[in-house]
Amino acid sequence: MRTPAERQKIRFAVDGTECAAWHYPGTNGGCVIMAGGGGVTKEPGTDLFAARFHEAGFTVLAFDYRYLGESGGLPRQVVRIKDQLADWQSAVDRAATLPGVDPARIAIWGFSLSGGHVLRVAARNPQLAAAVAQTPNADGPACSRNATRCQKPLAMLRLTGTVLRDAAGALLGRRPVLVPLAGRPGTVAMLTTPDSVDSDRVLNPGNRYPEWQQMIAARSVFGITLYRPGRDAPRIRVPLLVLVCDQDRTALSEPAVRAAGRASGAELVRFPGGHYAPFLDEHEPALRAELSFLHRHLLDPVPAGAPAAADASPARRS
Repeated sequence: MRTPAERQKIRFAVDGTECAAWHYPGTNGGCVIMAGGGGVTKEPGTDLFAARFHEAGFTVLAFDYRYLGESGGLPRQVVRIKDQLADWQSAVDRAATLPGVDPARIAIWGFSLSGGHVLRVAARNPQLAAAVAQTPNADGPACSRNATRCQKPLAMLRLTGTVLRDAAGALLGRRPVLVPLAGRPGTVAMLTTPDSVDSDRVLNPGNRYPEWQQMIAARSVFGITLYRPGRDAPRIRVPLLVLVCDQDRTALSEPAVRAAGRASGAELVRFPGGHYAPFLDEHEPALRAELSFLHRHLLDPVPAGAPAAADASPARRS
């Protein structure tokens, strides 16, 4: 994978703390704002797709949430839903000021937990031109129940005890107790679903991103488990593309399918495979679907030399 040499590190402020982002200057006036999944920083979470969006002429703003990666904020490795949504709002505002970006041609993209955020951010920002939710976690309680079935009882009890201990420590101002983002069943980790254990192999091949700390504060689990952004779908008026994978055991496909059905005019594309199929065997079909969608909703008319939307039609559309 080639990393565009011209991308630039920029920062934007959220409530007095800075978020770090990669800015890929584009040529067609459109902009795609991107963030990685739960606990996944901008490089492993977005590089693969951001480079291709940039090649197609789009400006890209790929950012780290506060408390993660190169962004500021303490304590570290904490995922707070409310704060991440505020980070998205500031990223939308910042993107509108980037050189060469038409504020009427801004899209948002996210996968997994960030795919869920895309649903809520789209509902709150009707001025956006488009939104792409890739394998989104649309229903935290449903995903949590499924994750429990993929874990061994003793390890689940140990994780629950760790979460409670860290939540209590948060009230006392103590440093977070960290747990791995993913692990094998029987280990204490946030996720032990069959496809979650592929996260390092898929997102960090050959340890390409050694700075990515694949840990999360245990206190974060409660908020993620209770999060139900799919409920915001009826309020979405932004053109929305939802990509699901039928064998996804991490962010279940059916809650996302239901959310797409409740959003006005949403497009649903289904692929075979697990949670990370759009990064693996289904990468090119997923890219074609997303580029087609972005061309149709951000570029009118399509600039000369850009891939035609008709050439990027997804193989399976519902």
